[in-house]
Amino acid sequence: MNPFKLISQFYWLRIASPEKYAQHIGVNIGTNNLIGKKHWSSEPYLITVGSNCQLTSCQIFTHGGGNAVRRTHPDFDVFGKVVIGDYVYIGASALIMPGVTIGDGALVAAGSVVTKSVPAGMVVAGNPARILCSVEDYYERNKQYDLHSKGRHDKKTFLLSLSDDKFIKK
Repeated sequence: MNPFKLISQFYWLRIASPEKYAQHIGVNIGTNNLIGKKHWSSEPYLITVGSNCQLTSCQIFTHGGGNAVRRTHPDFDVFGKVVIGDYVYIGASALIMPGVTIGDGALVAAGSVVTKSVPAGMVVAGNPARILCSVEDYYERNKQYDLHSKGRHDKKTFLLSLSDDKFIKK
């Protein structure tokens, strides 16, 4: 393999930030995102991510099912663009299917399979993902556990110093 290509691959996959890598491969991405993944769909240019989003180790799909149909229709190929609005959170192992739009300020719970578009400001979860509540309802139910620790440099020490009644219990 070409040494320049190896160095380039090493840079993009190991050194560049996930956000810069997404831009490099064609994802239309805003600013101030926290991206916890470097694996995108085979058509990353069909994905748009807004600003101030957090995408964990989720998967985004822009196509699917083609090979099963190609036995009888050899050139079959279907695609759907995926649009993720601003201030969206997508939890770990969530699957976002082709053609889905996730509205501004939505929250997708970990492990969800999102097969339909999500309205702005809603919380979805499950397989298939269904609307559970609004983000505002989620906040109201959980504000008693808000520790105001975002941005603290001593977060570990702070959290370990708290009594158990400060944490969510299921």
